[in-house]
Amino acid sequence: MLAASVGVQAQTGSTPADKTLATVTVKERAEAPEGKDSVRATETTIGKGRQQLRDIPQSVTVVTERLIDDRNLDTVKEALKNTAGITFLAAEGGEEDIRLRGFALQSTGDMFIDGMRDPAFYDRDTFNLDRVELLRGSASMLFGRGSTGGAVNQVSKAPRLIDAHQVDLTLGNHQHRRITGDFNIHTGENAALRINAMSTTADNNGAGSSIEKKGIAGSYAWGIGTRDEFAVSLYHLDNNNGMNYGLPWIRRTATSAVSDTTMLPLDPTAYYGAASDYNAGSATMATLQHVHRFDGDSELKTQLRAGSFERDQRAGAVRLAAAAQQPGGVAANLSNFGPGTRLTRGNHLKMQDMDTVHLQSDFSSKFEALGVRHELLTGADFSHEKKRVYGALSAAQGGINITKPTTTVGTPNDGASVDEAGRVRRTTSDFDAQGWGVYAQDLVQVAPHWKILGGLRYDSMDGSYNSFAIPNSAPGPVTTSSYRQKISVWSKRLGALYQPTPLQSYHFSYGTSFNTSGDTYSYSPQTVNTPPESSRNIEIGAKIDSSDKRFTTRLAVFHSTKLHERNVDPDLDIAVLSGKRHAAGAEIDITGRLTPKWEVYGSYMWMPSARIDIGAEGAEGQGSRPSLTPRHSGTVWTTYQLTPQLRVGGGLNFRSAQTPNRNPGWEVPGYVTADLMAEYSLSDNFTLKANLSNVTNKLYADAVYSGHYVPGAGRIFQITASMKF
Repeated sequence: MLAASVGVQAQTGSTPADKTLATVTVKERAEAPEGKDSVRATETTIGKGRQQLRDIPQSVTVVTERLIDDRNLDTVKEALKNTAGITFLAAEGGEEDIRLRGFALQSTGDMFIDGMRDPAFYDRDTFNLDRVELLRGSASMLFGRGSTGGAVNQVSKAPRLIDAHQVDLTLGNHQHRRITGDFNIHTGENAALRINAMSTTADNNGAGSSIEKKGIAGSYAWGIGTRDEFAVSLYHLDNNNGMNYGLPWIRRTATSAVSDTTMLPLDPTAYYGAASDYNAGSATMATLQHVHRFDGDSELKTQLRAGSFERDQRAGAVRLAAAAQQPGGVAANLSNFGPGTRLTRGNHLKMQDMDTVHLQSDFSSKFEALGVRHELLTGADFSHEKKRVYGALSAAQGGINITKPTTTVGTPNDGASVDEAGRVRRTTSDFDAQGWGVYAQDLVQVAPHWKILGGLRYDSMDGSYNSFAIPNSAPGPVTTSSYRQKISVWSKRLGALYQPTPLQSYHFSYGTSFNTSGDTYSYSPQTVNTPPESSRNIEIGAKIDSSDKRFTTRLAVFHSTKLHERNVDPDLDIAVLSGKRHAAGAEIDITGRLTPKWEVYGSYMWMPSARIDIGAEGAEGQGSRPSLTPRHSGTVWTTYQLTPQLRVGGGLNFRSAQTPNRNPGWEVPGYVTADLMAEYSLSDNFTLKANLSNVTNKLYADAVYSGHYVPGAGRIFQITASMKF
């Protein structure tokens, strides 16, 4: 590094002062690698502007491309499992909901791509992602409606002013075949084109579902680094996957209490759904972006995105058949469970499509005023979302009736199918909403080591919902029920930073969030007139770098409270805002290099306190611990460069016990899974990598629901060949 610096200085004939500056620049880059080079990140864009992590008075976890590649994390779900506090609800409609600190993210729309809202109903892949950023705690001041838990930002790969290409081929058990290509072409002085493509197939994902998906993403940028920078991007993803909707819980004996409920002792690769079940969908997005850089340290970033999304899911939960259908006419339990135990197949549909338009413009500026340093961020955004939901007509309504045959535990993958193509589809509801918001926040350097942050946002949303009902015995007439809701909400964000040295940053933050009182895309007489749910978050934390800036430790304690939580009162048949619950705990993230050869990433959450403070009949019981809030959760991953050619790694993912939604009276067992990796570089441009995931073939519930669970993937072995050119 020093020799390189001296060489540059000699060529340019720089002055002694210039020599010092050049050396510092090269050294800093070496100490703070990011992206493909390190599991450690020092910057984030989740705050709608590029910020140093140490300047954000809130916890942020970043899953870099290095970690995604090391652990073969093909989906955003798998990437999120490598952060603490994440759990998954296996929803009744087969649509997984992501929980953070026990609060829903996906169902409230807290998923974003490059800072713009990403709809909840398609299976996200990582082939076009540079990193995944997770902001913990309230995020409504930045993004509008959202949950108490936080927000997830997926950062797309962007064109760079270099020629660099990479092709990866992965082969694994269950006939897994995945090929990805990343092609960056330097097309002009300040222009570049980047194309990413992916194709993945497998007869089983390790948890009973086949995989067939393809994706392509292209982005062309010009004026890169100049006063006016433009970019146009296109993205398309197709999924035609299988669907493991879920397996039933079972009691240990015929006389066991509800609390003695557990999982079926089955290989997670065993599939008991129908061969005709599937989960098809697509996502198509087009984005225009313009960045104008003003004199000084200011810029205006404007983005416009139009998206179209589809989901066609034909599946159903597997259940234990009634006692009369079981061997000996005795209800199934763990003591008599065996190959002859009979299972039924459910018949659930989820067919929907959605069109979105998002426009947002964000202005950031760093300047001196009134004797202090300011970092101003302000902006406005607009959204239009239109969603349609479909159902299937019964035979009496002019369609067909479908009954799936039963099966037995001893005959997985029996090939039974039904005629899904014969269904007659009808529109059951539609939703149309417009929303806009404006916000401003300022980070002020009030003293040499102190910064104060204040932010305020106003949101307005107008949504209309139509529900279309027909008689049980005829295709018409159609009865339309229409609802409309208008929401206007203020969101606040306050914080303080104490930074005594360049290596230390301590913070306090307070923020509020809100969410629509009805489900985001469905209203009813019970929800249309109820005001939004609200929440508040308090956090104290620290970010501490090692003296060489190669390793970072993040610590935080938090208290999150959800107010006016919806609860359905079955006696009054209305939705009341009577609920209140809280979650409190501590988090720690460790990322970076302990030595030049030894790299570590870890994320851990301890949540000792979580409680339904105010409940309602028909909801989770007052005084109980909320569902999907394990006391302990996290991951650890480490790699070591044994030789210049050989790098090895290993890690753990873990969750302690948790309860399914609605607190049905039992706990889902905790689990620990182990992963291993070995990578060998045959040359600078060609590497071979082997991954062994879930080494012990641990049986565990990955996503849970009160009536069923989806098993996590069993042992997976994959080999990846990577070629750069």
